[in-house]
Amino acid sequence: MTVLARRMHAQGLGGHATDVLTAVAAAAGLQAQDTAACRLSVRPRTSGLTAEDVTKACADGTVVRTWLMRGTLHMVAAKDVHWMVSFFGPSLVRGQRRRRAELGLTDDICARALPALQDILPGNALSRSSIVEQLNRRGIEVDPKGQAPAHMMFYAATHGLICRGPELARDEPSYVLLDEWVTDRFTPDDPLQELGRRYHQAFGPASAEDFAFWAGIPLGQARKVEPTDSDTVQHGLRLLPAFDTYVLGYKNRPVAEEFAKRVNAGGGMIRPTIVVDGRIAGTWRRRSGDIEIEPFEQLDRTALEVEVADLSRFVGGDLHLVS
Repeated sequence: MTVLARRMHAQGLGGHATDVLTAVAAAAGLQAQDTAACRLSVRPRTSGLTAEDVTKACADGTVVRTWLMRGTLHMVAAKDVHWMVSFFGPSLVRGQRRRRAELGLTDDICARALPALQDILPGNALSRSSIVEQLNRRGIEVDPKGQAPAHMMFYAATHGLICRGPELARDEPSYVLLDEWVTDRFTPDDPLQELGRRYHQAFGPASAEDFAFWAGIPLGQARKVEPTDSDTVQHGLRLLPAFDTYVLGYKNRPVAEEFAKRVNAGGGMIRPTIVVDGRIAGTWRRRSGDIEIEPFEQLDRTALEVEVADLSRFVGGDLHLVS
């Protein structure tokens, strides 16, 4: 239990950060494949912020969303994007080559797309559909239906050319040129050691196997980093959203085996969770203004009501605990 409470502290789940950047950096990045869930991931790590603050941080370039660990979309501090893309990008590009070919994105098409994007995007923040339309006008054939557009954006992003920019409409991202959007860069002397240090600081106590799982790197690489962690603990109950990085940050999730499938029912979906003292103690879901819970153990009703009230404040809604 002490290990889990230490992990809860490491992830900033005491809610002490007062700005989006601090929360994101302290967590070593937040999962961002679900835009709404990513915003909600900021709430339990901060105090007094709202969902709109997260949207603004993305819009002004304080934090940036792109594909990094395990090829998954993450939100990270803007100054870290370049070195992280350089570290993860080459292996991610290689790993998706066969799938790109299946979608008609040949090496030739992809190679021609990169300079075309450099002509299309300067000074612009465009939707994926607009970008694909302009590529096709230039004779760079990308099927606008299916998964080809997403894989083209992934290819360009993992080459360090583009990243996600401001939202054009609710939960509809734009794409911008990375070098134009992010001008402040941090360059570590040893990217692997820097990544490992940040992981263990944000997730420790954790093993090399945990680091390899989170980062999507070979175990041999992960073992080159010496684990470090803090003895400070964090107790309490927090409502975490779907795909929260705390739940996905370890090879073995902090949930009893008999409840594991209630958290991950398959198909890559990770349900919103209730975390108590670092362990997953239930799941929850929102139905309109109702917050319904599915506990795995007896939970503190008062603590749940406090969390629901804060969630309501964060999203600017009127939410109520109903079970």
